[in-house]
Amino acid sequence: MYIIAGLGNPGRKYANTKHNVGFDVIDLLAAKHGIRMGRARFKGSVGTGKISGRDVLLLKPSTYMNLSGMSVLDAVEYYRIHHQNLLVIYDDADLDIGRIRLRKSGSAGTHNGMKSIIYQLQTEDFPRLRLGIGPPPEGRDLACYVLERFSREQRAIMDETIKRAVLAVETFLDQGPDAAMGKFNG
Repeated sequence: MYIIAGLGNPGRKYANTKHNVGFDVIDLLAAKHGIRMGRARFKGSVGTGKISGRDVLLLKPSTYMNLSGMSVLDAVEYYRIHHQNLLVIYDDADLDIGRIRLRKSGSAGTHNGMKSIIYQLQTEDFPRLRLGIGPPPEGRDLACYVLERFSREQRAIMDETIKRAVLAVETFLDQGPDAAMGKFNG
């Protein structure tokens, strides 16, 4: 079993914001692979199915971003999975818009959702897929910036980025993290 967790904030107010690209990837994965989302479990919205021949749980925490770790921990403990079978997908303002980067482990950086997950799991040793949303304009508060919607031009870039992220997840599941990193990083 693999857990693929996309981070975001629940509710219409946050739909299509920069901070919710993790949810967007989960939605596209679910649609592409016929996985029905929406069942409430693990303090989130879940769907189960197969991707690249692997059993997966797709998870969108319904906690707000800074409490995402509670949802992820509940799912990890329930399925008793090794942390290497968890993939967390989230936005990253340190990456240029449209870039994706898969890593086997690492720090949370400035991302509060990742800080929560690392705190709850008590480890940084799990794979993550970061989607670049670009840095905030000079003088803009990061917290406000990530809650904004994309411009039309940015949305077009992110739609393509989300499609590439889905391919990266499929490669991660089919061929492992090294193959996915080699193909999609950079």
